[in-house]
Amino acid sequence: MILSHVRCGIELSLLIVFALILALIGDIFHLPIPWLLIPIVVSIIWSMVKNGHNSFIPKPFSIIGQGITAVFTASRFTPDVLTGSKDYFVPLIICIVVTSLLSLFNGYLIYKFTDIDFTTSFLGCIPGAGHSLVAMSEDMGADAITVAILQYLRIIMVSVIVPTIVSFFNTPVNQINIMPHHQLLPSLPLPINLLILTLSTIFGVKIVNLLKIPSNLFLGAFISSLLLFSFFPYEIIIPQSIFRGGLLLLGLSIGVKFEIHTMQKLFKAVFLEIILVLILIGTCFVAGYWFHLVTKIDTLTAILGSTPGGLTAMMATVIELGGNSGFVLTMQMTRMLLILLLTPIIGSYFIKKNNGDSI
Repeated sequence: MILSHVRCGIELSLLIVFALILALIGDIFHLPIPWLLIPIVVSIIWSMVKNGHNSFIPKPFSIIGQGITAVFTASRFTPDVLTGSKDYFVPLIICIVVTSLLSLFNGYLIYKFTDIDFTTSFLGCIPGAGHSLVAMSEDMGADAITVAILQYLRIIMVSVIVPTIVSFFNTPVNQINIMPHHQLLPSLPLPINLLILTLSTIFGVKIVNLLKIPSNLFLGAFISSLLLFSFFPYEIIIPQSIFRGGLLLLGLSIGVKFEIHTMQKLFKAVFLEIILVLILIGTCFVAGYWFHLVTKIDTLTAILGSTPGGLTAMMATVIELGGNSGFVLTMQMTRMLLILLLTPIIGSYFIKKNNGDSI
């Protein structure tokens, strides 16, 4: 047992080192979002080679990765984004509704052409809050494993394809400007900065978790950091290397969710889902470009805000490429909250229908 744990620890360490080296090489050759995409690919390959055996990535990887991304998002967020979004309310809602309906239509097609029930297909294709939807799936009479596969397959595809495409049309930001609001404030030593941010993040996650808000990790870290940056009397300075390390951990935690053994049992649904997600991504690009034309918001921000899920990866991408991270967050969160408000209502309808049919 001890030897097994030691072997797993060695393999995990080698995986991290290998992903780190490849990410460094990718960064040198200016590959698109190397600190996120390369770890995702490395983790997927590792999971496929291990075939589900000891391909476990510790949960803190995802927690730390999401937390760091949320903190950096808050550092670049400007309050005028929320007040300014009221000028784009109608096209914003249209874009959100169109992309959400397309995602739900994918669920209907999977139900129609596979052996998966409608509730499972429906939950598996809802964009956003993947962990929350998987958690609530059993209570709604769905197959949690299938929901997880469909959700994470879409998230992985969106996290890899969208940043790759948009990076070819945008110049990466070489230096991330952290906390521009407090440039004239006195600074504290880096260890104290990190300690304050850590405590603030933990407190924010605890509060949001008590409120039972979806994506509590990202939102809790974001909100607490935003308040800290706004009212703390010192400048918060964070090295760019921390952001890159967070992306690496996040990428590894995303890629390992690719379970090839389980997906073989659902080959037809997975094959159809891949085709539908590719079509969905293309359609969301069109919707995002339409939003750009109507509102004059930059193309990068409009497209990343219109993607079907992958909130954390999209925030990491917009920060890396220099778009408006606050507005991307506004678009993504508005869509997610609307979907989550409607999901229990629609889901309860199907639970009652299934119960009625079984009587």
